[in-house]
Amino acid sequence: MKPSIPKGTRDFSPEEMMKRDFIFDTIKRVFRFYGYQPIETPAMENLSTLLGKYGEEGDKLLFRILNSGDFLSGVNDKDLLDRETVRLSSLICERGLRYDLTVPFARYVVQHRDEIIFPFKRYQIQPVWRADRPQKGRYREFFQCDVDVIGSDSLLNEYELVRIIDEIFSKLRIAVIIKINNRKILSGIAEIINESARITDITVAIDKLDKIGIEAVNEELRSRGIASEAISKLQPVIELKGTTSEKLAALEKILSGSEVGKKGIEELRTLFSYIGSHELSAMTELDLTLARGLNYYTGAIIEVKSKDASIGSICGGGRYDNLTGVFGMEGVSGVGVSFGADRIYDVMSQLNLFSEQERQLTKVLILNFGDEEIKFAFKIREQLSDIKISSEIYPDAVKLKKQMSYADSRKIPYIIIAGEEEIKNNLVTLKVMASGEQKKMNIEELLSFLKSQKSSKIF
Repeated sequence: MKPSIPKGTRDFSPEEMMKRDFIFDTIKRVFRFYGYQPIETPAMENLSTLLGKYGEEGDKLLFRILNSGDFLSGVNDKDLLDRETVRLSSLICERGLRYDLTVPFARYVVQHRDEIIFPFKRYQIQPVWRADRPQKGRYREFFQCDVDVIGSDSLLNEYELVRIIDEIFSKLRIAVIIKINNRKILSGIAEIINESARITDITVAIDKLDKIGIEAVNEELRSRGIASEAISKLQPVIELKGTTSEKLAALEKILSGSEVGKKGIEELRTLFSYIGSHELSAMTELDLTLARGLNYYTGAIIEVKSKDASIGSICGGGRYDNLTGVFGMEGVSGVGVSFGADRIYDVMSQLNLFSEQERQLTKVLILNFGDEEIKFAFKIREQLSDIKISSEIYPDAVKLKKQMSYADSRKIPYIIIAGEEEIKNNLVTLKVMASGEQKKMNIEELLSFLKSQKSSKIF
């Protein structure tokens, strides 16, 4: 049988890993610059931790893990014959793969509350799993790069996250639009159309507006039992146009009878005033259809899309006021965003944004001429190591054509040739692979040249 991997998962080649590491390293550097600390949590969590945090649709996408040993020991024949999937699953599965990093983070905060200094700023870069239908830009196993601050209500945290988003995508050379909304405004809208009890149904539907269009959204609202009168009242809000200040002014009139809606408007005004105090590379806009369907959001909602690639959200998050409350720690507010490393990779590949430097690991290959010459090669490699230049010695004294072909296939930019003649004169020949040019030089000249290439960021 031919070996294969599960649908929605991928292997990564060395070249792909170099590019992915460039993304991860860029994200980590910015997180650390803003004072965020790293943590990790287990790949699997108790299902009691995960269930009920992502809405009904999210719960369906959880990968459940069968109990070890005889997992059917607690199941009777009636349970099997009834085929009630949800009940049966609860009897044979106690654990599941994590769906995101936010809920495990909330669990971590509660479990380690006595060790944590609040406000707690953390970042976490690990894989998550969702039993979704695989398609372009959507995988069953993928990495999230989360950054959160918990234990502070200040909107300065939302502003800092916007700055972090802007800085990371600027360094990755991706032009983006940062879309912002507020869950309180969505709650206010549900209130004024007399459908407060259906806030989840409304947000899940309107969050699909970009993908399926207004008519399909309205049809979904009807199928979810939203009254026709309420859907009609919703249309002017969904279709609201203009600048951020114009949208907020119009909302102020629409939501004048909703206290929660007015609070959302006030929070957005403050956040956009902070954003306006500093010029960003990215565009920001108020998007009233942005809902992000997760039940735990209570304030700002943030989503980031590439301007030049059609691939969906590449970063998103928001404010959650009481996620730790479900684990017994009330009144602790947090806010965070998650960068989708896999979609970012796809965008950068699609737009050809990876430079040659992100594909190279070894910068110099020292050719192998045999046992006598290898001792000289060792000395050269030590000196290259001293100036922090990565190099390899070809392991076998085979034909030079084969060694050169290896360097070319690996995209190694420089080759050092040190045969019997060069060693006798204490010289080396440096070959520049891009141009084919060859230069004879002594060791000091070699080190000086390679150091200059390094400082000019040619590699």
